[in-house]
Amino acid sequence: MKVIICGAGQVGFSIARYLSQENNDVTVIDQSAELIGKINDSLDVQAFVGYASHPDVLERAGAAEADMLIAVTFADEVNMVACQVAHSLFNVPTKIARVRHQSYLNPVWADLFSHDNMPIDVIISPELEVAEAIRRRLVVPGTIDMIPLAEGKVQAIGVRCDESCPVINTPLRQLTELFPDLGMTVVCINRGGVPFIPKSDEHMLPGDEVYFICDATHVPRALSAFGHEEERAHRVIVIGGGNIGLNLAREIEQQEGIAARLIEMSRDRARFVAESLPATNVILGDALDSEILDEAGVATADTVIAVTNDDETNILSSLLAKRYGVERAITLINSTAYTPLMTTLGIDVAVSPRAITVSTILQHIRRGRIRSVHSLVDGFAEIIEAEALETSPLVGNTLQEVKFPPNVIVGAIVRDGAVITPRVDTVVRTDDIVILLAAAKSVKGAEKLFSVQLEFF
Repeated sequence: MKVIICGAGQVGFSIARYLSQENNDVTVIDQSAELIGKINDSLDVQAFVGYASHPDVLERAGAAEADMLIAVTFADEVNMVACQVAHSLFNVPTKIARVRHQSYLNPVWADLFSHDNMPIDVIISPELEVAEAIRRRLVVPGTIDMIPLAEGKVQAIGVRCDESCPVINTPLRQLTELFPDLGMTVVCINRGGVPFIPKSDEHMLPGDEVYFICDATHVPRALSAFGHEEERAHRVIVIGGGNIGLNLAREIEQQEGIAARLIEMSRDRARFVAESLPATNVILGDALDSEILDEAGVATADTVIAVTNDDETNILSSLLAKRYGVERAITLINSTAYTPLMTTLGIDVAVSPRAITVSTILQHIRRGRIRSVHSLVDGFAEIIEAEALETSPLVGNTLQEVKFPPNVIVGAIVRDGAVITPRVDTVVRTDDIVILLAAAKSVKGAEKLFSVQLEFF
């Protein structure tokens, strides 16, 4: 597949890395010579400096033969125009654009991106995606990540094991014996920043971040098995009134039993947010000021969510709130340099806009009958939800008989609305929804298990 990526920032770099690892023909365009230099030094792709929306630049990038254009520059307008030029002049089949400004996304202007106006096939809004990702973590307390799958029937959950975790030092194969009726499969462990797909004799250790796939109705029991029985948040402080903070607070207003207060440093922005959120107490001030935190009710809050545009402010305000007694800190982190420090510092959940945006884009890149894709642990692996067609090599065979690529593990199967916990003798049937985890290098092989064969037609 030939793909043109407009924008060499964190998201563009990550997408280029993913696709190049799978031997796709990738070309990256960016105005910054520094960013292009980094890509040329790090990845096996073509990359050059240029204006991504200019026709001659897209022609040089091979737009006439491209299967897809992904526009993720820092400017919404450049992304939109690049897609328009790719469609009008080069007839690129699939066009994906990142659009940040909420005015463009207002449902009133829904026709803007129609085929007859500005033909963009997929619009990615990081602010909306991140706000939703944080909301999911509020709904399932005790998790560092929560991904709904199979229309909510299955969830992929990430938890951190502490010293009191009941199942530490227990081989994974014994979990089935200890909890025979619990529909849960451990698919990944991140230990000291080194993720791996565990074997059945692997033990979980204190400090491990464990990811498991579970029947959604069994999630509370699964969390209890890992020692996480935290109550849902009731009193939340949101730090930062940008698009993410505004959308998150708006979603919180719609949930019963949760009250939010929002701190915003800019007077104009605070006024705008206050007008937009009638049920949220908006406080003007610096979240690093103890008096402002007191005014926000930090002494009685159970969760702080820091989502300003500055990583350092997010980290420091989260830690300051925890010092005042807040139980849980959810912190937005843009720079990957801070990721290894989060657990050591005491941050409970670090949210990466880059990782969330990459997952959303990958969902529209994957081939075969792929229903959804989610990147895990900074690109180490992907959780894939796919439909098993009649011609799939999975169908009619037990999981033990299927020749899976290395480092692929099936986490759940959904059949006629019922969730099945996979065993070695489980037989996959036509139309089953199969949820699996595949290490990055095995994703392409996993895709082929769900590809539509010619004889199917």
